[in-house]
Amino acid sequence: MMRRSLFAITASAFLLGACGGSPKTSTPASITTTAPQIGSSTTASGKARIALLLPLSGRAAPIGQQMQQAAEMALFDTGAKDLALSAYDSGDSADSAVEAYRKARTDGAALVLGPLYGTSATALVPLVSQGGANVISFSNDEQVAQRGVWIMGIAAPPQVRRVVDKAIESGIRRFATFAPQTSYGEQMVRTLESHVAVRGGSVVGVEFFDANAHDLATPARRLAEGTKGEGKLAILVPVAPPRVSAVLAALATAGIDGRAVQFIGTGVWDTPSIGNESMLRGAWYAAPDPARRADFERKFASTYGRPPHRLATLAYDGVALAGHLARLKPGGDFSAEAITNPSGWSGVDGIFRFFPDGRSERALAVIEIQGDRGVVVSPAATSFADRPTN
Repeated sequence: MMRRSLFAITASAFLLGACGGSPKTSTPASITTTAPQIGSSTTASGKARIALLLPLSGRAAPIGQQMQQAAEMALFDTGAKDLALSAYDSGDSADSAVEAYRKARTDGAALVLGPLYGTSATALVPLVSQGGANVISFSNDEQVAQRGVWIMGIAAPPQVRRVVDKAIESGIRRFATFAPQTSYGEQMVRTLESHVAVRGGSVVGVEFFDANAHDLATPARRLAEGTKGEGKLAILVPVAPPRVSAVLAALATAGIDGRAVQFIGTGVWDTPSIGNESMLRGAWYAAPDPARRADFERKFASTYGRPPHRLATLAYDGVALAGHLARLKPGGDFSAEAITNPSGWSGVDGIFRFFPDGRSERALAVIEIQGDRGVVVSPAATSFADRPTN
């Protein structure tokens, strides 16, 4: 059943330089061309109507509920004056997301924040193309991105590029990867190969392993044999806990010494438990600077009695972004031109900006795993001033 809640927001100074893998769902619903009756995009008091599409029922309901709570925090933290925010249940499926989007548009939503899943965001593309409200999805799947449907999640390919840059700057020129035979693993390998080539390094070993296999010895031995040579080696291991334990054990058994190579990873390592992996002491991964979200996490835990899900910051930053857009002119400016301001935006997870093609860019830090804590060894940028816009 559709669930809604109404809030109001006033935005803080959010624009910089002006005045930073989802579960599978069902096949997208068929889209009819009949336009729904659209309500006013502003309330009687002039507040801009914003829709929040989250999985408030189904297997991801706990995540959706915490993201909704983070959105409420953004409302309180920024004052509550210019936005009327309504939450809609996008459920687990693309069909549910389409239903939620249609309801939001009928209610007059000028901008849609969410849904969470990439397949659900894809299902909204025809509706947006028919003149519907722009969408800022919480997905991190760059394949979803297109004009009118932006991704706000922290995409994985830029994480690989960022940590490769750090390795190159540290004098490492030889790279390898031990990745799962999945679409995610294959994407990480393609990104590694292309970016290492751009940076003048070489990929000397690529091994895939069965994501469901218990015995990883054979591919681990092939990687160990194929990467022998002069010069320090960086090995990309795009594997999340707890699976990463078995992967590292296989590499160790194959003769790869964690003290002799530089392990590098993605944001899947951005978990409190990653320090338990002794082979990853000194390893690097790219992610938003954890210090920036520390205050948010403490406040969320104090307010709701538990730590927030890692994705909760997306809802917080999304509402703050919507709040700023609402202040650009009477009734708000939620156009593609406003959303893609090249100066970008600042949030709990650092600065970010949107490109016209639907992709996003974030300033990421490189974090070194040191026991039970992560230490930033290469800070995130604080401005997009010196970066190209695509």
